[in-house]
Amino acid sequence: MPSGRKPEGESPLSNAERQARYRLRHQEGQPPAVVETHRPVDRRSRPQRWHDAVAELLMLQAAYAAWLEALPDTLRGTATAEALQAIVDLDLLTDPGAVPQLVLPRCVADELDGTYDARPGGAASEH
Repeated sequence: MPSGRKPEGESPLSNAERQARYRLRHQEGQPPAVVETHRPVDRRSRPQRWHDAVAELLMLQAAYAAWLEALPDTLRGTATAEALQAIVDLDLLTDPGAVPQLVLPRCVADELDGTYDARPGGAASEH
């Protein structure tokens, strides 16, 4: 039966010394592991994303209005108060210039989503 490697010194290595050598040998020259993450795919249609973005804007506007109301009197004339007031003054619901209320025809929405086949006689592709 083979007895293995001969010790380099006068006595064999202890377990701790052997483990230290192993770690040093595997630590050198090894770049740290790189973990690549991918962003999750957003499966909503563009019109749905648009409507969600407008809803988010309205929620943010309400939060900024509450922030403006809660500002102490000492901060009323500051740039922060002016910026908050400008946001609160935006009429996001009725002013068509603030946030356009677009409703796209179905074929345009499909084309933007990549599900519309623009070739003559082409059929819409399946998801």
